[in-house]
Amino acid sequence: MTAITVPGPRRASDGSGRPLWVSVEGINGVGKTTAVRATAAALGSRCLRLDELTDQAADTLPGRVIAALSAEGDVCLRTGHPVVETLALLALKFREVERLTSELLDGVDVILEDRGVDSVAVCQGAILHAEHRATPARAVAEQILATARQWRPMPDATLLLTGDREVCTARFAARIGRTLPASALEVIEQTEQLYHELAAAEPDRFTVIDATGFDREETSKAVEDAVRALVARREVDRVS
Repeated sequence: MTAITVPGPRRASDGSGRPLWVSVEGINGVGKTTAVRATAAALGSRCLRLDELTDQAADTLPGRVIAALSAEGDVCLRTGHPVVETLALLALKFREVERLTSELLDGVDVILEDRGVDSVAVCQGAILHAEHRATPARAVAEQILATARQWRPMPDATLLLTGDREVCTARFAARIGRTLPASALEVIEQTEQLYHELAAAEPDRFTVIDATGFDREETSKAVEDAVRALVARREVDRVS
């Protein structure tokens, strides 16, 4: 299994000792959700798992918003109004933070998020770029992240899972039982590139885990090991 170098997570600036927030990112089919659920189960009650927005129950506000965005049947949640879609997804991520009360976080050491604001930035950046080619996708993604930072903290650490894009998209297509159109494949390719660019720009926050050739158990173990290392590093950081 590939060795993972984990950057030191940033400490809470207010000294509150809040839980370490770790988001898990990557393109569709790379194994994020399976790994997040397995890692959260392994950590038990000390871990609070935040599910991907598209996995929220249909009778919740996020579920209803996602249902509206997917009403046209587009796998990238495109309805023809990309700016509105971006704002709706950001609003859901802002709401996620607002609902984390002190009671909910009591006894929690780590928040494990299946897709964070980086997902909104890269996916919507790719979609908006496809409609406005003159504006670089990276510039759009960075503007979305700049907006997000005004309303909520960024994750302390982000684990970026990478893999063979063709294998990942085939898994994704098999899971949803649909053939992915060329327009969706283009967005996924652009999203992958943007993830790599963001990771290169923020090496202190991002840890890249190459899951090429990994099965589900190996991917989950790599994510669990990385999360445990991040938590351990923060504990050392606190006492030093």
